Amino acid sequence: MTKQDLKQQAHALYTDALIWDGHSGFMPDPAADLNNLQRWRDAGVHYLSVDVGFDVLPWEQTVRNLAVFRHWILDHSDDYLLVSEAQDILSARATGKLGISFDIEGMNALDGRVEMVEFYHHLGVRQMLFAYNRNNLAGGGCHDQDIGLTSFGREVIDEMNRVGMFVDVSHCSYRTSMEAMEYSKKPVIFSHSNPVAVTQHGRNISDEQIRACVNTGGLIGVNGIGEFLGSHNPDAALFARHVDYLLRVAGPRHVGIALDFAFPVGNVSTEEILAAHPEYWPESEYSGSSGYVTPAILNEIVVHLLQLGHSEKTIRGVLGENFYRLAKEIW
Repeated sequence: MTKQDLKQQAHALYTDALIWDGHSGFMPDPAADLNNLQRWRDAGVHYLSVDVGFDVLPWEQTVRNLAVFRHWILDHSDDYLLVSEAQDILSARATGKLGISFDIEGMNALDGRVEMVEFYHHLGVRQMLFAYNRNNLAGGGCHDQDIGLTSFGREVIDEMNRVGMFVDVSHCSYRTSMEAMEYSKKPVIFSHSNPVAVTQHGRNISDEQIRACVNTGGLIGVNGIGEFLGSHNPDAALFARHVDYLLRVAGPRHVGIALDFAFPVGNVSTEEILAAHPEYWPESEYSGSSGYVTPAILNEIVVHLLQLGHSEKTIRGVLGENFYRLAKEIW
């Protein structure tokens, strides 16, 4: 097959596939210009999980973000659809819209109350992870002492299983991730985590964690941040290498995409937030100059996966069908 034939095959496959991006990375703040979500629409993405809070921010900020983001999406209903259940994503795709729901990175947003899980679920949150790099009331973060899941964390999992929300263990410590996966009655995801065997980084995950995730029926979404991919200028080939490794360890039903892609947010200074909380991003792990894989090159990733010998069925799973299958089961 010629290079041109391969590109044509990839384009046809991508155009026909369900495209799911499991996590956005822009700063969750009311100042965010959500017109930038057009970048995902232009790339042919059908669903995006939008981050509305993480442990560095007070829980009130997460609620404020949800109010603003929900209002904006509902006010732009010609192009966007607020998703409540998996079927809504197919409806969004059929009408040329981008389906949106929300995620929260860390349990500080619960303010120590398990009842907040249902509250956030009503507002459109469909995945929550336990700790953002540092420890909290629910469990341990990957850049802190390796504590396990707490009794509060177990209560939260029970409630997430009940209401229908992805239990997410990205950014968590080894023990917390393993114990959460053992405890949950529903599949658990690493929404945006990469294999440490490909790139050594404290945020990346081991083969043991990958296999434990598979045993729950869950999946791992490949992160597009260069720091975790292993290059400050990551490209489609490098991203595909991480996907390829996960497919070989986890299997074709347990890999997805979550780019963690960010755009500048108004007058909000990400650098100031980082400087005020250096413990969340230790200098030994973060250089502060990492690039991103953008939604615009998702099509190119398909070319590389075909070159690596993966079948169209497997690639469709990675692009969105695997995440969608879990959403139907859990949401």
